[in-house]
Amino acid sequence: MRYELYYWPQIQGRGEFIRLALEEADADYVDVARTKGGMDKMMRVLGSGQRPPFAPPVLKAGKLLLAQTAMILFYLGNRHGLAPKDEFGRFWVHQCQLTLLDFLVEIHDTHHPIASGLYYKDQKPEAQRRAGGFRASRLPKYLGYFEKLLAKHPRGGLAGAKLCYADLSLFQTIEGLTYAFPSTMSRARSRYPRLHALHDRVSARPRIAAYLNSRRRIRFNELGIFRHYPELDE
Repeated sequence: MRYELYYWPQIQGRGEFIRLALEEADADYVDVARTKGGMDKMMRVLGSGQRPPFAPPVLKAGKLLLAQTAMILFYLGNRHGLAPKDEFGRFWVHQCQLTLLDFLVEIHDTHHPIASGLYYKDQKPEAQRRAGGFRASRLPKYLGYFEKLLAKHPRGGLAGAKLCYADLSLFQTIEGLTYAFPSTMSRARSRYPRLHALHDRVSARPRIAAYLNSRRRIRFNELGIFRHYPELDE
């Protein structure tokens, strides 16, 4: 079965968490909106059917149409061995993924604290204040939580020795934070050695390494969730 992924073609965003899982699983998929006429196809998917999705990302698997990042990853994890086989383990990985997505909202809101519909330049003073609080309290709270979880499995990930999709998402989060807040993350590196060790292990996995060095990987930019504005990283 060939999967169809529908997500904005110019950014990593939430779609990147799904791309990483598909790449690690060596799944056959097409990133539809990045193909000729793909945006029109995506908009038709968003507006069709009795149960249309609210927004991308959307994954089409045969006749099944799934939306919401965590839901899609829950499906892919069970199908491709990226989640534990037992029920408790599957829900635990899902819980970790939901927590990471909560973190993602807070990361995004450092540069858009007032409204997503406004340009960054229209809310710079508020963004600087929001980013300061994020760096001082929210960033260490989330990173500290995941660092403690990894301490339970020193040589593994969030679910133990075997890689799970939440490990891939944690890798992407560290990647994005390092792009958006390079100075902050450089200073914090020694405080979270397990997080960075997991990041390095994931980036060295053959399929992930090949993907990261390919044209399929969209580069970070100032359109997505992770944006680098030096004044927010003081």
